[in-house]
Amino acid sequence: MSSYTNDEVWELLKEHQNEECLTTKGLPFTYTIKGGEIFISRRSKSITRSTFDAAYKKIQETPELITGPKKLGVFGAPYLWALFRKFHLIEGQDKKERKE
Repeated sequence: MSSYTNDEVWELLKEHQNEECLTTKGLPFTYTIKGGEIFISRRSKSITRSTFDAAYKKIQETPELITGPKKLGVFGAPYLWALFRKFHLIEGQDKKERKE
């Protein structure tokens, strides 16, 4: 499990804006960060920093319970899940997440 702070992960996200990512279902997307919001190319609404922080807190506190995007329980979970996977902030979830 990741030992990065929320701020460190947020900075990592900023450094990799506009890189293509894939959702669990294989849908490609890119993202940009403006202020405290993540804008996903496939969505018209943004994901706020507080939503990102809540999701990241969940994977840090109870990684064994977070087995797929739905378990994050936040708006934009499929995209946040994809970003957490891209940056290796969650591990060993491949088989379980396909069941979600």
